[in-house]
Amino acid sequence: MDIPITTDLEVIEKVAKEREDENWRFRSYLKGYDTDEVDAIIHRLYEEIAPQIDCQACGNCCRAMHPILKDGDVEHLSAHLGISDDELTKQYLAEDDDGDTTFNAKPCPFLEDNSCSVYEARPKDCRSYPHLHKKDIVCRLMGVVFNCSVCPIVFNVYEQMKQELWFSRGYLEDDD
Repeated sequence: MDIPITTDLEVIEKVAKEREDENWRFRSYLKGYDTDEVDAIIHRLYEEIAPQIDCQACGNCCRAMHPILKDGDVEHLSAHLGISDDELTKQYLAEDDDGDTTFNAKPCPFLEDNSCSVYEARPKDCRSYPHLHKKDIVCRLMGVVFNCSVCPIVFNVYEQMKQELWFSRGYLEDDD
């Protein structure tokens, strides 16, 4: 299937903002679906769309997101950089409002010309972004809606899902 792909970040941000209410309504609509069915559709679309988008040509997630560092991330990153965990923490890390460890700046301090300068040691959260390959996506739809304005992959997967599950089944935008 040939899926039209949008990669222009300005267009994605503008359209995601214009469709924000629609995206939240679609999220509510998806909550009524079987989790396994939604996972299967998202995984299929992710596999079709992701290879068509060059993440290194984009790098927007590194400019807009604060990944959460999990067990082992600090140690792995500090070893890669040749500095102590304490020095890494002082220079590059902060605690967010939820008490999670994240980078202290946007864009990511390790982003250089849309490339990750610590790619081999990047945090697990970065490795798995945009998280569409994971199970139980229905439980994480708030993040998906937010990421529609950040990531071309998420934007295109979500728009295609609306086409397949919502509009093709007769949903009218004025219906509530």
